[in-house]
Amino acid sequence: MWPRLVSQRLGIDYPLIVAPMAGGPSTPDLVAAVSEAGALGSFGAGYLQPEAIRAAIREIRARTARPFAVNLFVPEVGPPPGEEAVAAAIAALEPIRRELKVPREIGLLGSSPSFSAQLAVVKEERVPAFSFTFGVLPASEVRELHALGMMVMGTATTVEEARVLEANGIDAVVAQGAEAGGHRGTFAGPGEHGLIGTMALVPQIEQAVRIPVIAAGGIMDGRGVVAAFALGATAVQMGTAFLACPESGAHALHKQAVLERSAFDQTRLTRAYSGKLVRGFGNRFMVEVEKAGAILPYPYQNAITRELRTEAAKQGRSDLASMWAGQGAPLAAEKRAGELVREVVAHAERVAAKLA
Repeated sequence: MWPRLVSQRLGIDYPLIVAPMAGGPSTPDLVAAVSEAGALGSFGAGYLQPEAIRAAIREIRARTARPFAVNLFVPEVGPPPGEEAVAAAIAALEPIRRELKVPREIGLLGSSPSFSAQLAVVKEERVPAFSFTFGVLPASEVRELHALGMMVMGTATTVEEARVLEANGIDAVVAQGAEAGGHRGTFAGPGEHGLIGTMALVPQIEQAVRIPVIAAGGIMDGRGVVAAFALGATAVQMGTAFLACPESGAHALHKQAVLERSAFDQTRLTRAYSGKLVRGFGNRFMVEVEKAGAILPYPYQNAITRELRTEAAKQGRSDLASMWAGQGAPLAAEKRAGELVREVVAHAERVAAKLA
């Protein structure tokens, strides 16, 4: 029952990919455990400095000889916000800063890592597979990655984006449905234009492109896997299902939110934390920042909320912390990553057999 296009190209046993959950959940332990179980572990490196990425890659290799992927964020080009907009956004966060007792004034702290330097490390380390989100990788870069023996995957939330990615020579497209947790990968238009559900998006993209389609968004178990294959996907990507694994680097509050469904609101989309649409558990931070109406574009909003998000997690403040999750979160369970991969595989085979 298992489609072979993606798994044969990658040299993995099952066409299952664990999403690259940047910002904490992705760890070398999680990636290695998933890859050792016969699926593809993906390391979300979008926020890391180049040498930290190199160290993570080498740590993964020390734990497994199986294939794995590294994911980066394609930088979004846009003018920086004006002083008045920055001042208004910082003022909107001031009550939360005082409540959390963050000692110094919020500002546009630090800078995003250099994408070209990050990508240079990926090339130098010759990782087996590379994926990217938030944009389009130039065709020249795709050709260079191919020359180094890497499989290249890009993220699309619309048919238009999938066609653009295919034209740039990538090997497979990740069709990210609206159910997916974390940041939306939309790049060809406003984020609201990329909110198509997985069940509607996958067959549309599969019909529009000739490269393999990887379904992502709301897939939590074998039922979702079989459904994705029926829709035309040749692989699936799962993130939220692995958030509560012991190998996940998600903070304890985040894991608690995933596992204790009744204690937390349903997931929702917001720009309050980063300036880009992202799906996570609804809370007071989202409501109050959105009500204030002063939100900077990504990545500037992400920069001015960074300290607040970190401190909220340390203090166990679920009403203020950022906790990304997809709409399938109520189906999550706390299991070791390798065990979860094997369980998903066995469940999918049972479902397929029952349907047959």
